[in-house]
Amino acid sequence: MTESFATGRAADELLILGLVLAVTMFAAVVVERAIVAANVIRHRRIEQRYAPIVVGALAGDVGAERVLAASPSRCRYVIATLLIAPLIEDRNPKRIARTRAIVEATSLLPLVDRLLRSRFWWRRALGVRVAGGLQIKSHAAAIVAALDDPHAEVRGAALDAIADSHDPALLPALVVRLQDASLHRGRRAAAIAAFGPESEPFLLDLAAADAAHRASYALILTICGTARARPALCEWTADPRVEVRTAAFEALAHVGLDEASARLAVDGLHSGDAGVRAAAAFALHDWSGPGDAPQQLARHLDDAWAVAIRAAHTLQTMREPGLAALRASAARTDLAGTLARQMLWEVSAQ
Repeated sequence: MTESFATGRAADELLILGLVLAVTMFAAVVVERAIVAANVIRHRRIEQRYAPIVVGALAGDVGAERVLAASPSRCRYVIATLLIAPLIEDRNPKRIARTRAIVEATSLLPLVDRLLRSRFWWRRALGVRVAGGLQIKSHAAAIVAALDDPHAEVRGAALDAIADSHDPALLPALVVRLQDASLHRGRRAAAIAAFGPESEPFLLDLAAADAAHRASYALILTICGTARARPALCEWTADPRVEVRTAAFEALAHVGLDEASARLAVDGLHSGDAGVRAAAAFALHDWSGPGDAPQQLARHLDDAWAVAIRAAHTLQTMREPGLAALRASAARTDLAGTLARQMLWEVSAQ
Protein backbone atom coordinates (compact mmCIF):
# COMPACT_ATOMS: atom_id res chain seq x y z
CA MET A 1 0.00 0.00 0.00
CA THR A 2 2.79 2.38 1.00
CA GLU A 3 4.78 1.49 -2.11
CA SER A 4 1.75 2.09 -4.36
CA PHE A 5 1.12 5.46 -2.71
CA ALA A 6 4.76 6.50 -3.20
CA THR A 7 4.64 5.50 -6.87
CA GLY A 8 1.46 7.49 -7.44
CA ARG A 9 2.89 10.52 -5.67
CA ALA A 10 6.05 10.41 -7.82
CA ALA A 11 3.92 10.25 -10.95
CA ASP A 12 1.91 13.28 -9.78
CA GLU A 13 5.10 15.21 -9.10
CA LEU A 14 6.47 14.37 -12.55
CA LEU A 15 3.20 15.49 -14.10
CA ILE A 16 3.31 18.77 -12.20
CA LEU A 17 6.95 19.27 -13.16
CA GLY A 18 6.08 18.65 -16.81
CA LEU A 19 3.24 21.14 -16.66
CA VAL A 20 5.51 23.74 -15.03
CA LEU A 21 8.16 23.25 -17.73
CA ALA A 22 5.56 23.47 -20.49
CA VAL A 23 4.10 26.68 -19.01
CA THR A 24 7.61 28.12 -18.58
CA MET A 25 8.57 27.33 -22.17
CA PHE A 26 5.30 28.76 -23.45
CA ALA A 27 5.84 31.93 -21.42
CA ALA A 28 9.42 32.22 -22.74
CA VAL A 29 8.21 31.93 -26.34
CA VAL A 30 5.49 34.52 -25.69
CA VAL A 31 8.00 36.92 -24.10
CA GLU A 32 10.52 36.39 -26.91
CA ARG A 33 7.92 37.05 -29.57
CA ALA A 34 6.69 40.09 -27.67
CA ILE A 35 10.26 41.46 -27.55
CA VAL A 36 10.75 40.81 -31.27
CA ALA A 37 7.42 42.45 -32.09
CA ALA A 38 8.30 45.45 -29.90
CA ASN A 39 11.66 45.81 -31.69
CA VAL A 40 9.98 45.62 -35.09
CA ILE A 41 7.48 48.30 -34.08
CA ARG A 42 10.28 50.47 -32.67
CA HIS A 43 12.34 50.09 -35.84
CA ARG A 44 9.38 50.99 -38.03
CA ARG A 45 8.71 54.11 -35.97
CA ILE A 46 12.35 55.17 -36.26
CA GLU A 47 12.28 54.51 -40.01
CA GLN A 48 9.11 56.57 -40.41
CA ARG A 49 10.70 59.36 -38.38
CA TYR A 50 14.08 59.47 -40.10
CA ALA A 51 13.51 58.19 -43.67
CA PRO A 52 12.44 61.64 -44.96
CA ILE A 53 15.31 63.25 -43.08
CA VAL A 54 17.82 60.85 -44.64
CA VAL A 55 16.41 61.68 -48.09
CA GLY A 56 16.77 65.39 -47.34
CA ALA A 57 20.34 64.98 -46.09
CA LEU A 58 21.31 63.04 -49.23
CA ALA A 59 19.81 65.87 -51.29
CA GLY A 60 22.10 68.37 -49.53
CA ASP A 61 19.78 69.68 -46.80
CA VAL A 62 22.14 70.93 -44.08
CA GLY A 63 19.31 71.09 -41.56
CA ALA A 64 18.46 67.44 -42.13
CA GLU A 65 22.11 66.57 -41.67
CA ARG A 66 22.11 68.36 -38.30
CA VAL A 67 19.04 66.38 -37.23
CA LEU A 68 20.84 63.14 -38.04
CA ALA A 69 23.91 64.30 -36.13
CA ALA A 70 21.75 65.02 -33.06
CA SER A 71 19.83 61.72 -33.22
CA PRO A 72 19.87 59.46 -30.13
CA SER A 73 22.26 56.51 -30.13
CA ARG A 74 19.32 54.07 -30.06
CA CYS A 75 18.33 55.33 -33.54
CA ARG A 76 21.77 55.15 -35.13
CA TYR A 77 21.55 51.52 -36.34
CA VAL A 78 18.30 52.20 -38.21
CA ILE A 79 19.68 55.45 -39.65
CA ALA A 80 22.81 53.64 -40.87
CA THR A 81 20.60 51.04 -42.53
CA LEU A 82 18.55 53.75 -44.24
CA LEU A 83 21.73 55.35 -45.55
CA ILE A 84 23.51 52.18 -46.71
CA ALA A 85 20.76 49.86 -47.96
CA PRO A 86 20.13 51.88 -51.16
CA LEU A 87 23.84 51.68 -52.06
CA ILE A 88 23.53 47.92 -52.54
CA GLU A 89 21.53 48.59 -55.71
CA ASP A 90 22.59 52.15 -56.57
CA ARG A 91 26.38 52.49 -56.88
CA ASN A 92 26.26 56.06 -58.19
CA PRO A 93 29.62 57.67 -57.26
CA LYS A 94 27.93 60.93 -56.25
CA ARG A 95 25.57 59.11 -53.92
CA ILE A 96 28.46 57.17 -52.40
CA ALA A 97 30.44 60.36 -51.81
CA ARG A 98 27.42 62.14 -50.33
CA THR A 99 26.59 59.21 -48.05
CA ARG A 100 30.19 59.00 -46.88
CA ALA A 101 30.16 62.73 -46.09
CA ILE A 102 26.97 62.33 -44.03
CA VAL A 103 28.40 59.35 -42.13
CA GLU A 104 31.53 61.32 -41.29
CA ALA A 105 29.65 64.52 -40.41
CA THR A 106 27.12 62.77 -38.18
CA SER A 107 29.75 60.77 -36.27
CA LEU A 108 28.40 57.44 -37.47
CA LEU A 109 31.88 55.96 -37.94
CA PRO A 110 32.09 54.80 -34.28
CA LEU A 111 28.84 52.95 -34.94
CA VAL A 112 30.52 51.16 -37.84
CA ASP A 113 33.24 49.97 -35.45
CA ARG A 114 30.62 48.69 -33.01
CA LEU A 115 28.80 46.90 -35.81
CA LEU A 116 31.98 45.17 -36.91
CA ARG A 117 32.57 43.92 -33.35
CA SER A 118 28.97 42.87 -32.74
CA ARG A 119 28.16 39.31 -31.66
CA PHE A 120 25.19 39.37 -34.07
CA TRP A 121 26.18 38.34 -37.58
CA TRP A 122 23.64 40.60 -39.31
CA ARG A 123 25.15 43.64 -37.57
CA ARG A 124 28.67 42.59 -38.56
CA ALA A 125 27.48 42.15 -42.14
CA LEU A 126 26.00 45.65 -42.13
CA GLY A 127 29.23 47.09 -40.73
CA VAL A 128 31.24 45.42 -43.48
CA ARG A 129 28.82 46.70 -46.13
CA VAL A 130 29.10 50.23 -44.74
CA ALA A 131 32.91 50.13 -44.77
CA GLY A 132 33.06 48.76 -48.32
CA GLY A 133 30.12 50.61 -49.79
CA LEU A 134 31.38 53.96 -48.56
CA GLN A 135 34.97 53.10 -49.54
CA ILE A 136 36.28 53.89 -46.07
CA LYS A 137 39.98 53.07 -46.43
CA SER A 138 40.63 53.15 -42.68
CA HIS A 139 38.48 50.01 -42.34
CA ALA A 140 40.29 47.95 -45.00
CA ALA A 141 41.80 45.61 -42.40
CA ALA A 142 38.36 44.95 -40.90
CA ILE A 143 36.99 44.02 -44.34
CA VAL A 144 39.85 41.56 -44.90
CA ALA A 145 39.29 40.06 -41.43
CA ALA A 146 35.61 39.57 -42.27
CA LEU A 147 36.63 37.13 -45.03
CA ASP A 148 37.33 34.68 -42.19
CA ASP A 149 34.14 35.40 -40.23
CA PRO A 150 32.39 32.25 -38.94
CA HIS A 151 29.12 33.25 -40.65
CA ALA A 152 28.75 32.83 -44.41
CA GLU A 153 26.68 36.01 -44.87
CA VAL A 154 29.40 38.13 -43.27
CA ARG A 155 32.03 36.53 -45.52
CA GLY A 156 29.79 37.23 -48.51
CA ALA A 157 29.35 40.84 -47.38
CA ALA A 158 33.15 41.13 -47.18
CA LEU A 159 33.49 39.98 -50.80
CA ASP A 160 30.85 42.51 -51.83
CA ALA A 161 32.63 45.19 -49.82
CA ILE A 162 35.94 44.47 -51.57
CA ALA A 163 34.19 44.73 -54.93
CA ASP A 164 32.54 48.01 -53.89
CA SER A 165 35.66 49.55 -52.38
CA HIS A 166 37.84 49.38 -55.54
CA ASP A 167 40.79 49.62 -53.14
CA PRO A 168 43.88 48.02 -54.75
CA ALA A 169 45.25 47.35 -51.26
CA LEU A 170 42.51 44.73 -50.79
CA LEU A 171 43.23 42.89 -54.03
CA PRO A 172 46.05 40.60 -52.75
CA ALA A 173 43.86 39.41 -49.87
CA LEU A 174 41.15 38.51 -52.36
CA VAL A 175 43.40 36.79 -54.88
CA VAL A 176 45.13 34.55 -52.31
CA ARG A 177 41.68 33.31 -51.23
CA LEU A 178 40.57 32.25 -54.71
CA GLN A 179 40.75 28.59 -53.63
CA ASP A 180 38.90 29.18 -50.34
CA ALA A 181 35.78 27.00 -50.62
CA SER A 182 34.20 28.77 -47.62
CA LEU A 183 33.75 31.88 -49.79
CA HIS A 184 30.84 32.09 -52.22
CA ARG A 185 32.16 31.22 -55.68
CA GLY A 186 30.00 33.71 -57.59
CA ARG A 187 30.84 36.54 -55.22
CA ARG A 188 34.55 35.73 -55.51
CA ALA A 189 34.28 36.02 -59.29
CA ALA A 190 32.27 39.24 -59.03
CA ALA A 191 34.87 40.78 -56.75
CA ILE A 192 37.66 39.89 -59.19
CA ALA A 193 35.62 41.27 -62.08
CA ALA A 194 35.18 44.55 -60.21
CA PHE A 195 38.94 45.10 -60.33
CA GLY A 196 39.25 44.02 -63.95
CA PRO A 197 42.78 43.73 -65.40
CA GLU A 198 44.31 45.11 -62.18
CA SER A 199 44.08 41.61 -60.71
CA GLU A 200 45.79 39.89 -63.65
CA PRO A 201 49.44 40.24 -62.49
CA PHE A 202 48.61 38.75 -59.07
CA LEU A 203 46.77 35.86 -60.72
CA LEU A 204 49.61 35.06 -63.09
CA ASP A 205 52.17 35.18 -60.26
CA LEU A 206 50.05 32.86 -58.14
CA ALA A 207 49.44 30.49 -61.03
CA ALA A 208 53.19 30.22 -61.64
CA ALA A 209 53.71 29.21 -58.02
CA ASP A 210 50.57 27.11 -57.65
CA ALA A 211 50.35 24.84 -60.69
CA ALA A 212 47.91 22.53 -58.88
CA HIS A 213 45.14 25.11 -59.26
CA ARG A 214 45.81 26.31 -62.81
CA ALA A 215 42.28 25.47 -63.92
CA SER A 216 40.83 27.86 -61.35
CA TYR A 217 43.22 30.63 -62.34
CA ALA A 218 42.37 30.12 -66.01
CA LEU A 219 38.65 30.36 -65.27
CA ILE A 220 39.20 33.64 -63.43
CA LEU A 221 41.22 34.91 -66.38
CA THR A 222 38.11 34.43 -68.52
CA ILE A 223 36.78 37.38 -66.50
CA CYS A 224 39.75 39.71 -66.21
CA GLY A 225 42.47 38.39 -68.54
CA THR A 226 44.15 40.45 -71.26
CA ALA A 227 46.75 39.75 -73.94
CA ARG A 228 49.30 39.76 -71.14
CA ALA A 229 47.97 36.36 -70.01
CA ARG A 230 48.15 34.79 -73.49
CA PRO A 231 51.66 33.24 -73.20
CA ALA A 232 50.78 31.50 -69.93
CA LEU A 233 47.44 30.31 -71.31
CA CYS A 234 49.15 28.93 -74.42
CA GLU A 235 51.51 27.00 -72.16
CA TRP A 236 48.56 25.62 -70.18
CA THR A 237 46.91 24.24 -73.33
CA ALA A 238 49.60 21.53 -73.18
CA ASP A 239 48.92 20.67 -69.54
CA PRO A 240 48.30 16.95 -69.01
CA ARG A 241 45.07 17.68 -67.13
CA VAL A 242 41.92 17.93 -69.24
CA GLU A 243 40.31 20.55 -67.00
CA VAL A 244 43.36 22.83 -67.32
CA ARG A 245 43.45 22.57 -71.11
CA THR A 246 39.72 23.23 -71.33
CA ALA A 247 39.90 26.28 -69.04
CA ALA A 248 42.96 27.60 -70.90
CA PHE A 249 41.11 27.58 -74.24
CA GLU A 250 38.07 29.20 -72.61
CA ALA A 251 40.33 31.97 -71.30
CA LEU A 252 41.96 32.39 -74.71
CA ALA A 253 38.49 32.96 -76.13
CA HIS A 254 38.23 35.91 -73.74
CA VAL A 255 41.69 37.45 -74.25
CA GLY A 256 41.78 36.88 -78.02
CA LEU A 257 44.15 34.97 -80.28
CA ASP A 258 47.31 35.70 -82.20
CA GLU A 259 48.75 33.42 -84.92
CA ALA A 260 50.55 31.14 -82.45
CA SER A 261 47.57 30.70 -80.14
CA ALA A 262 45.23 30.22 -83.12
CA ARG A 263 47.39 27.30 -84.29
CA LEU A 264 47.15 25.82 -80.78
CA ALA A 265 43.36 26.16 -80.88
CA VAL A 266 43.22 24.36 -84.23
CA ASP A 267 45.41 21.62 -82.74
CA GLY A 268 43.00 21.51 -79.79
CA LEU A 269 40.20 20.52 -82.19
CA HIS A 270 41.94 17.13 -82.49
CA SER A 271 41.95 16.45 -78.74
CA GLY A 272 40.54 13.16 -77.54
CA ASP A 273 38.35 15.02 -75.04
CA ALA A 274 35.11 16.62 -76.25
CA GLY A 275 35.30 19.39 -73.66
CA VAL A 276 38.73 20.45 -74.87
CA ARG A 277 37.56 20.35 -78.50
CA ALA A 278 34.52 22.48 -77.67
CA ALA A 279 36.65 25.05 -75.82
CA ALA A 280 39.16 25.15 -78.68
CA ALA A 281 36.34 25.74 -81.16
CA PHE A 282 35.03 28.56 -78.99
CA ALA A 283 38.52 30.13 -78.75
CA LEU A 284 38.58 30.53 -82.53
CA HIS A 285 35.54 32.81 -82.66
CA ASP A 286 36.11 35.90 -84.84
CA TRP A 287 39.48 34.58 -86.02
CA SER A 288 40.29 35.98 -89.46
CA GLY A 289 44.02 35.34 -89.60
CA PRO A 290 45.99 32.82 -91.63
CA GLY A 291 45.45 29.08 -91.50
CA ASP A 292 42.70 26.64 -92.29
CA ALA A 293 40.63 27.13 -89.14
CA PRO A 294 37.27 27.35 -91.01
CA GLN A 295 37.85 24.05 -92.79
CA GLN A 296 39.01 22.39 -89.59
CA LEU A 297 35.93 23.64 -87.71
CA ALA A 298 33.59 22.41 -90.46
CA ARG A 299 34.90 18.88 -89.92
CA HIS A 300 33.46 19.00 -86.39
CA LEU A 301 29.90 19.93 -87.30
CA ASP A 302 28.98 16.26 -86.80
CA ASP A 303 31.06 15.90 -83.62
CA ALA A 304 29.61 15.56 -80.12
CA TRP A 305 26.85 18.14 -79.69
CA ALA A 306 28.86 20.49 -77.42
CA VAL A 307 31.67 20.55 -80.00
CA ALA A 308 29.39 20.80 -83.03
CA ILE A 309 27.38 23.75 -81.75
CA ARG A 310 30.50 25.64 -80.69
CA ALA A 311 32.09 25.01 -84.10
CA ALA A 312 28.93 26.15 -85.91
CA HIS A 313 28.64 29.39 -83.94
CA THR A 314 32.34 30.12 -84.39
CA LEU A 315 32.05 29.67 -88.16
CA GLN A 316 29.27 32.27 -88.10
CA THR A 317 31.72 34.80 -86.64
CA MET A 318 34.44 34.24 -89.23
CA ARG A 319 32.73 36.27 -91.95
CA GLU A 320 33.14 35.00 -95.53
CA PRO A 321 35.64 32.17 -94.89
CA GLY A 322 33.39 30.78 -92.16
CA LEU A 323 30.21 31.26 -94.18
CA ALA A 324 31.84 29.53 -97.16
CA ALA A 325 32.63 26.53 -94.96
CA LEU A 326 29.01 26.48 -93.76
CA ARG A 327 27.67 26.65 -97.33
CA ALA A 328 29.91 23.74 -98.29
CA SER A 329 28.39 21.67 -95.47
CA ALA A 330 24.77 22.78 -95.98
CA ALA A 331 24.03 20.10 -98.61
CA ARG A 332 24.74 17.28 -96.17
CA THR A 333 21.81 15.33 -94.74
CA ASP A 334 23.32 14.62 -91.32
CA LEU A 335 23.78 16.80 -88.21
CA ALA A 336 26.50 18.82 -89.94
CA GLY A 337 24.12 19.80 -92.75
CA THR A 338 21.32 20.70 -90.33
CA LEU A 339 23.60 22.89 -88.24
CA ALA A 340 25.12 24.55 -91.30
CA ARG A 341 21.70 25.43 -92.70
CA GLN A 342 20.55 26.77 -89.32
CA MET A 343 23.62 28.99 -89.01
CA LEU A 344 23.21 30.31 -92.53
CA TRP A 345 19.53 31.01 -91.92
CA GLU A 346 20.38 32.96 -88.75
CA VAL A 347 22.90 35.07 -90.67
CA SER A 348 20.38 35.84 -93.44
CA ALA A 349 17.70 36.74 -90.89
CA GLN A 350 19.89 39.36 -89.19
